[in-house]
Amino acid sequence: MGLFNKLFGKKETPPQTESKTEQSDSSNQPTNEYHKKLVAIKQMYPFNKWRESYTEGLTQYTEENCQKIKQVFDDLITSLIEIGNQASEEQKIQLFKRAILKTNQLNEEIDDLIETGEREDLCELTNILTTACGLDPAKYGDGEGLASEWREW
Repeated sequence: MGLFNKLFGKKETPPQTESKTEQSDSSNQPTNEYHKKLVAIKQMYPFNKWRESYTEGLTQYTEENCQKIKQVFDDLITSLIEIGNQASEEQKIQLFKRAILKTNQLNEEIDDLIETGEREDLCELTNILTTACGLDPAKYGDGEGLASEWREW
């Protein structure tokens, strides 16, 4: 009879613990969506494509080297999730700066890691991440996005 009343009319007041759970779930929903959106971007990573270039003679794209640059973006996503969607623009920008500076370092350490196509891949990936965390890429790097603020590639 309780289910019938819930579905067709008589409203029951949920116990206090259920109410808190529902409130908690609804207040976390934007955070969960933000988290899901950022994690889903990992499916767009170009690093497997880079790895395939190894067999075509581009020996800089070893599994180890591709993993190093992938880790930079994994760390960026993890950090963006940790600070949350409500973090300030400046906090988010600092995370991007750290990631781009790390890619600069990797590019110095590994000859020819980031060439023209890879540069385009990384700029696009950075812009996708920028948008996903609520920032407008067109506001940065003279309209080219956050990567262009600090990249040396």
